[in-house]
Amino acid sequence: MANVIAKSIKKNVLKSVVAIAEFNRNRRAAPDRPHPYLTGIHKPMKDENTIENLQVTGSIPPALDGRYMRIGPNPVKEENPADYHWFAGEGMGHAIRIKDGQALWYHNRWMRSNAVSDALGEERKPGRRSRSDIANTNIIQHAGRTYAIVEAGGLPVELDNALETIAHNPFDETLDTSFSAHPHLDPKTGELHAICYDAPVMDKVWHVIVDVNGKVRKQDPIKVEHGPSIHDCAITDNYILVFDLPVTFSMKELLAGARFPYAWNDNHRARVGLCPRNGSAADTVWNDVDPCYVFHPANAYEKDGKVIVDVVAHESMFKTSKFGPDSPKSRLERWTMDCNGGGKVERTILHDIGQEFPRYNEQMTCKDYRYIYSIALASNVVGDDMIEMNVEDTRLFKHDVVSGSVLTRDFGADRHPGEFVFIPRGDKVDREDDGWVMGLVVDMKEQTSELHILNADDFMGEAQAIIHIPHHIPPGFHGNWAAAS
Repeated sequence: MANVIAKSIKKNVLKSVVAIAEFNRNRRAAPDRPHPYLTGIHKPMKDENTIENLQVTGSIPPALDGRYMRIGPNPVKEENPADYHWFAGEGMGHAIRIKDGQALWYHNRWMRSNAVSDALGEERKPGRRSRSDIANTNIIQHAGRTYAIVEAGGLPVELDNALETIAHNPFDETLDTSFSAHPHLDPKTGELHAICYDAPVMDKVWHVIVDVNGKVRKQDPIKVEHGPSIHDCAITDNYILVFDLPVTFSMKELLAGARFPYAWNDNHRARVGLCPRNGSAADTVWNDVDPCYVFHPANAYEKDGKVIVDVVAHESMFKTSKFGPDSPKSRLERWTMDCNGGGKVERTILHDIGQEFPRYNEQMTCKDYRYIYSIALASNVVGDDMIEMNVEDTRLFKHDVVSGSVLTRDFGADRHPGEFVFIPRGDKVDREDDGWVMGLVVDMKEQTSELHILNADDFMGEAQAIIHIPHHIPPGFHGNWAAAS
């Protein structure tokens, strides 16, 4: 009986908080300059498109049979610049079907949240929702099914191969907690591992495992404080890494009407947890790290009693901006920590240039590896006390973490790459860079987009193929290659 009363009180308190937040949101003042994530390169698309038989420059490798998929925020209706946050926009997916050396079609589709279905005059899609039913951060294929995914309490949205929403589907009702924008596949077991958090749950996050059949088999809580935002994780043979860093849930921001109520917290202990993959999350051991924030790691592995992980580290995050990321500085670093915990993370600079979206050959997951592919970031000052971190540079990097060398591919003026993913040429790794890297490039001058397929082992050479899309696709977050087989 006491538990029922407690749940009822919590529900009513949450309703009151939401009502206050909505009231204050409607009173927020619009920025005195164009909103950085509603204009320019980030201007949202207004339509869904189906384009067949896309124009190709070069030659698409016949071995590529599948879909390149990318997702990002794209409001379905006109947003109020006073309260719009990049991370809160409705999700729009993009897919290009490649087969037999041809680009058969391009589709873009909104993920059908209730608000999207209502705006488009459609029947709402079935399935269980959480407090928010927006999915806008990553798009993956697992166990033969396609999902749009998000963090902070959102649940997976299942899609068909053409990106049409099937249902809001928490892995066939096997997921009882929240999910993550970044599950990681263990190539040995075929299982997905994720660290998941749920706003505004302040005292725990979860280690979630999705098995090879697409069902959740483990949801193990890890004790934390302040409700940290843990965007991504990494796995080694024995551990899943928990990046418990000083961006935490902010009731002050929520009550002020913030749609993404997270902020830098000087009082939060910065640490990295090593949670046993096959044991209890209660046995997680912690290593302290100097305050910073990590959205994305590259690979992680174990060596000589140490865990090694390469990350893009930001000096701070969400200190001032109300519209999106506001990192004053980022760089690629290698973090080394003791498997027994209790120590401090050793940080080594690999590349002291602002960058994001590090990807690698995922056949090398949990193994000592060599190559990372990332994009440069450009930071633009748009206010006296605010810096917006925008994906508006023109460079793509290939890092050799063994030799320390960096290759830089510049796409040229007004041509901006997004995240590039690695696709191996075969099932076995003879050479780690034996494959292709693939990603979208926005041409702002022509207001078009291109899918570039580069030979990873000839990174500076002529593109293997360029697939042309006759409109501007705004920079999104994450994408993947989904093989047809």
